[in-house]
Amino acid sequence: MGAALLNDVHSRLNPTHVAEWVGVDSVDAVRRVLSSARRSGHEVAVAGGRHAMGGQQFRGGGVVLDTLPLRGVLDFDAERGLVEVAAGTTWPELITYLDGRPCDGNGGWAVAQKQSGVDRVTLGGSVSANVHGRGLSMCPLVGDIESLLLVGPDGELRRCSRHEHRDLFALAVGGYGLFGVIVSVALRLVPRRPLERTTEVLPVARLVPEVRGRVAAGWVYGNAVLATDERSPDAFLRQGVLTCHRPVDRAVTSSAGPASAEDWERLVLLAHCDKGAAFDGFARRELAMSGTVESPDVHHLGEYAENYHQRLDAALGSERPGSEVTAETYVPPERLAAFLDDVASDLAERGVDVIYANVRFASADHETHLPWAVRDVACVVFAIHTEQTPGGLAASAAAVRGLIDRAIGAGGSYFLTYHRHATREQVEAAHPRFRSFLNAKEAVDPGGLLVSDWLDHHRTLLR
Repeated sequence: MGAALLNDVHSRLNPTHVAEWVGVDSVDAVRRVLSSARRSGHEVAVAGGRHAMGGQQFRGGGVVLDTLPLRGVLDFDAERGLVEVAAGTTWPELITYLDGRPCDGNGGWAVAQKQSGVDRVTLGGSVSANVHGRGLSMCPLVGDIESLLLVGPDGELRRCSRHEHRDLFALAVGGYGLFGVIVSVALRLVPRRPLERTTEVLPVARLVPEVRGRVAAGWVYGNAVLATDERSPDAFLRQGVLTCHRPVDRAVTSSAGPASAEDWERLVLLAHCDKGAAFDGFARRELAMSGTVESPDVHHLGEYAENYHQRLDAALGSERPGSEVTAETYVPPERLAAFLDDVASDLAERGVDVIYANVRFASADHETHLPWAVRDVACVVFAIHTEQTPGGLAASAAAVRGLIDRAIGAGGSYFLTYHRHATREQVEAAHPRFRSFLNAKEAVDPGGLLVSDWLDHHRTLLR
């Protein structure tokens, strides 16, 4: 495709000039790109849906290998509940495929989890970030992965799993495309069953006990959307809408599906200009669907308008372009209420414009080399409205570092995917295996073929 100016599709804060942007649709095509880059002395970054915001899928002046053409279901084992998918396949494509498979008397199969809030993300990208969904007691995506096909920096194709090339499997899952190009993913599925939904509005102090009770009663999925109106101190990050789902053997009673693109953008607009109304409107919509039974597809999928902020800026009459800076922090569940109470006071005092906050949960990951869930955690996602000016960007970066400090102080950490704002001390405290990760990178790719701006930043930071 030639030289290009690329950017992530969410924050639009990573404009990157690359020497070449080239799509690949086969293993041989991947090998050709790697071989050509090696001869020309170019470094290679791997991109899919381009939703990561830390620069993992870009290398300034390098070659970006685009996996989106590498798509489709390669194999489906209906007896064992396994599906192998080309790495450029997006989650909606896989979900649609599974929905159309014959049931063979067992109800069929469904994905166990995917990222919430955004759909057009590739399977390869999800593996590379070791994402998680709304599971109340699920470990990150690594727990659903049977194996990977990986083209290494040396051009060799390897099947990586817990039994073959185990160390490489642990590096590639959550390895941000630095240990090889993932060309396919074999995913473990779950029985396809309708999901009953329940919703309640509750104070954050009750959230963890309620979730633990839900898990004990068989509820599998759930998340809480928090109030973000700093003008209501009793509610700001201290009240939430908890929606949970559990598998049931009953007929589907609702086909409402995710909000339309228009409804989604209307809610986002409210979140920027009338946060109280946004929270109340969201709560009313969720409560109206409480008690319904829906398809697992409805639960997993959700509307999201890429590059939405240009339209939002126009609607708000903004003089300067805006964006959202995202931070995901992790704390022990028993520390969640105190953490959010401290964070609410800090953010309100600083005047930080939080337009979205969400709480999810994850069980410990004991399999990857660079785990973000080293123990069971409550995961808190913050979206901070940011003016795209030097002052606005600096203020949001400082707010993110404050959130990380609070998380570390509570015995937690943060997700590496969304930004490059952490200090050296924060990286080392939250991710003590990062230096080992960098050493493993040098061992697997001594020629430095697979590189990203994210990697370069962290190597410099930890030097």
